[in-house]
Amino acid sequence: MPKLEQIAPCFIVKDLTSSVDFYRDALGFTVTFLGPDNDPFFAIIARDSVMVMLKAITSEVTPQPNHMRHSWARWDAYIYVDDPDALALEFERRGVEFREQLGDTDDGIRGFAIYDNDRYVICFGRPQ
Repeated sequence: MPKLEQIAPCFIVKDLTSSVDFYRDALGFTVTFLGPDNDPFFAIIARDSVMVMLKAITSEVTPQPNHMRHSWARWDAYIYVDDPDALALEFERRGVEFREQLGDTDDGIRGFAIYDNDRYVICFGRPQ
């Protein structure tokens, strides 16, 4: 059976420039695509082997993070990281807002969760 290697969530964002700035400046991602040239509304950002797609549609189509629709839906994305402690420290130093502080969860994950600028919740962690 072919091996799956990667997944890239696509988040609808309110303002593409603000979102790209957040992921680049606060989370350390780089912009690998921004387009179209004359009026960008779509971006792909990456850090190591993780990619996230960001798309601004119209002012009527707003971000819909899971927790805003269902309080029990904790995360919008989970990113495996081999050293969640070091990454949490990096993000703390950059002033990133944490939704869940670094720790060991009841479901066997060592990690933490952050809010992005559109209130999407991203968990960074690894199995304990």
